[in-house]
Amino acid sequence: MNHTANPTPFSYEAQVYTSGLHDERPPFTFNALEWEALAKARLPADSFGYVWGSAGIRETDDNNRAAFKKWGIVPSRLVRSGFPNLKTSVFGDEYDYPIAIAPVGVQKIFHRDGERAVAKVANEESVTYILSSATSTSTEDVAAANGDGPRWYQLYWPANEHNNITASLLKRAKDNGYKVLVVTLDTYILGWRPSDLNNGYNPFLRSDNIGVEIGFSDPVFQEHFQKKYGVSIKDDVSKAASEWAHIMFPGTSHGWSDIKFLQENWDGPIVLKGIQTVADAKRAVDHGVQGIVVSNHGGRQQDGGVGSLDMLPEIVDAVGTKIEILFDSGVRCGADIAKALALGAKMVLVGRPYVYGLAIGGETGVRHVLKSLLGDLQLTLHLSGIPDVTQENLNRSVLRRMSH
Repeated sequence: MNHTANPTPFSYEAQVYTSGLHDERPPFTFNALEWEALAKARLPADSFGYVWGSAGIRETDDNNRAAFKKWGIVPSRLVRSGFPNLKTSVFGDEYDYPIAIAPVGVQKIFHRDGERAVAKVANEESVTYILSSATSTSTEDVAAANGDGPRWYQLYWPANEHNNITASLLKRAKDNGYKVLVVTLDTYILGWRPSDLNNGYNPFLRSDNIGVEIGFSDPVFQEHFQKKYGVSIKDDVSKAASEWAHIMFPGTSHGWSDIKFLQENWDGPIVLKGIQTVADAKRAVDHGVQGIVVSNHGGRQQDGGVGSLDMLPEIVDAVGTKIEILFDSGVRCGADIAKALALGAKMVLVGRPYVYGLAIGGETGVRHVLKSLLGDLQLTLHLSGIPDVTQENLNRSVLRRMSH
């Protein structure tokens, strides 16, 4: 969608080697598994614990990573083609790359520039940006930072008694150029996260606007708070933060019939994030939404869960011709992205890696992570004889189940 995309992301490698001829070394490691440790060294314990943390004893998180190791890529040789085309089509639009910035909230706890930095770099690198409802920067300010980049909006869905607030959030997103609505289904209450509990840290309850800015900047919520408490948000920030957190995380789930309200208030594609079963994927089709994200929230919500990638093939087999399927959870490198695409995902959401990049180096760190992931993906495909990311060429025929 963005004409500034680099058709050869692997050229980042050549730039680094050229700089090396002048004894210049890159400021950040290219080992994707080391970004986490570098972020930990830079961040306060509560901030790192929030992004790293998972539910319970991290079994779901472990299963996410283990699921990728169950598949191996089988290369083809003597394939005459240029460097792989990474363009993908989703919801009738062409996107330059098959990855998107997963919606992660409270980004100012990782770097002072927070969402603005990530949205700006996403535009510059032509990667789709998904804004979290738990943002520490307003819908409008993120849109300004993202410029003409492709951007979507993720909703933490208030209870039906606050449908007027939900409608306001959707209107603001639509008015500010967010094209796709991503509705998170698995976080109507925060999961049991020992890392946050150990630090006594819930960023949504603090006396600041981090994590609650989208509410604080919403005129309908402002009116609601004033009417309920008789004071403005700025007069009691602590109470306002608590009020908004309870609206955003109401504690109980919506029902399938409630999707109709979203469809009445959003005229673009609607994607349900958090689908893990064939039955729910079929229900999504039946209720007329345009897409689903096969995701378990990166293991952050429910422990003892199956790896998200383990569920992807059967969901694709069941509904892949009827609805757009995206993937999220456990992605760390280019080969992970390739495997998820080969198993049927049209686009892959990347979360923790870019947050670690933000913590390590702000805009520069985010750019390094995105360039690294795309370069790694393109070379992985190129060296496997796979010319593009279409299902015609990147599918299960290039994978084999591993014995371990």
